[in-house]
Amino acid sequence: MTSARQERRQLCDLLIEVGPDAPTLCEGWDTHALASHLWVRENDPLGGMGIVVPALAATTERRMAAVRDRWSYPELVERIAKGPSALSPFGWPGVDAVANTAEFWVHHEDVRRAGDPAAEPRPSTPAFEERLWRQLATMGKAMFSSVGHDGLVLEDLDGNRRRIRPGRSTVTLVGAPSELLLYGFGRTGVARVEVIGEPV
Repeated sequence: MTSARQERRQLCDLLIEVGPDAPTLCEGWDTHALASHLWVRENDPLGGMGIVVPALAATTERRMAAVRDRWSYPELVERIAKGPSALSPFGWPGVDAVANTAEFWVHHEDVRRAGDPAAEPRPSTPAFEERLWRQLATMGKAMFSSVGHDGLVLEDLDGNRRRIRPGRSTVTLVGAPSELLLYGFGRTGVARVEVIGEPV
């Protein structure tokens, strides 16, 4: 089973366990809204565009609301667990691992760490952390574009470094690749990341 499929399965199990009204780290979203987002992202090309194009965000919200009205929460989660349709690009061979490993890992943590108290980080494996480190190499510039630092370097717990962008002064973010990923996705309050240096 691929990492993406494992994360999908574990997230869906957790969504059923906590129910539709549990909090998440996604501002304004409970677990039902998060599940709607996951389905729209993979199965509704028009609705999914609002995730990356701010001008279409209202369309995405309407499509997510329609999904919540169309299916019960357990049925929606079951559909997510089955994966996207064969017509969706997310269902094409090879796309799942590239597009969904980070997505499902982060959203799994959105549910886990929204509790009071927040859950501790899950145990990981070197192979999984290496996969995320490679994804940070390809996604890093876009992912960290809104992080308010001038120069930015990522450093994993083994001392491997990756420059995301040059600058007059450099801030280094140190942590496991999985935690750096959370930080890059805006979960700075829960990510176990050490920030070295002063942002400009």
